[in-house]
Amino acid sequence: MSIRTLIIGLGQIGMGYDIFLDPTKFVFTHARAASLHDQFEIIAGVDPDNGRCDLFELHYKVPAYGSISCIKDLASIDMVVIASPSLLHMQTFDEVIKKLKPKIILCEKPLSFDIDESRFMVETCKNLDIKLFVNYMRRSDPGAIKIKEMISNGIIKQPFKGLAWYSKGFFNNASHLFNLLEDWFGNFQDFTLINEGRFWDNTDPEPDVMVKFQNAEVTFLSAWEEYFSHYTIELLSSSGRLRYEQGGEIINFESIYADPNIAGYKILNPKAILINNNFSHYQTNVYNQIANAFNNKNYHLCNGDQALRTLEFMHKITNPRKL
Repeated sequence: MSIRTLIIGLGQIGMGYDIFLDPTKFVFTHARAASLHDQFEIIAGVDPDNGRCDLFELHYKVPAYGSISCIKDLASIDMVVIASPSLLHMQTFDEVIKKLKPKIILCEKPLSFDIDESRFMVETCKNLDIKLFVNYMRRSDPGAIKIKEMISNGIIKQPFKGLAWYSKGFFNNASHLFNLLEDWFGNFQDFTLINEGRFWDNTDPEPDVMVKFQNAEVTFLSAWEEYFSHYTIELLSSSGRLRYEQGGEIINFESIYADPNIAGYKILNPKAILINNNFSHYQTNVYNQIANAFNNKNYHLCNGDQALRTLEFMHKITNPRKL
């Protein structure tokens, strides 16, 4: 049975990132992932921009509308993707729950910049028995799942200390790494602010901060998006060094071995182990996991509670008085 899917928001993550790229090599958007996956069927797209609607219809051969109210068969929709601009997430969510009864809602991050709105979304989905997931797609990548297994199995051992570089905002982009590190090392425990930093686009703070998770300490440092994008994690452990490079496109692990030249010294093995992933198809990874969730199988996704917790922790760091 196909998972009948409505995509609301046909911007970059909804449709734009990969529309002119080779579909055999790149799956970055909801539209492409759902269209190529044998367990999903796109019912329609929604966007107020007529040009985007026309482009969606041209590429995916399904209708696109300016609003949800234009869709006739709302009762048949199993999953709604909320990929509208972040500031409109709550408005979109409110319209969805009033007009549809989906089994799953997949929302882009963050749920909302407003904590109370985010809490409302999570609690409402619980009350309506809707599975709510947030598109922190790195959790679904095979390489990230492998790292979690290596940590759980003691292949990568404590203690853990790391450095995470991010650009283009703490909530917009550092949240991806923050959420992933929570998945690997447990919940946020405490923080030490190093530098308040600036605001990206006058809205999103960019602090330098040392964060204590349950089983690791990681220092987040902000880079300059106007010069180049930069998202990496370097993690040191008693087992060696993990390098999560280029936002997760390349993952290497360097084990420890005896220095061949100096007795009594241990060094990192220059022959790193490449951890296989599937980052060029990151949205396919998410849809594979959603199919598992829909069919009541084990899955690797960020649910509403986990996304809310990430948001609350990040607000505690950047603006604790609002909590």
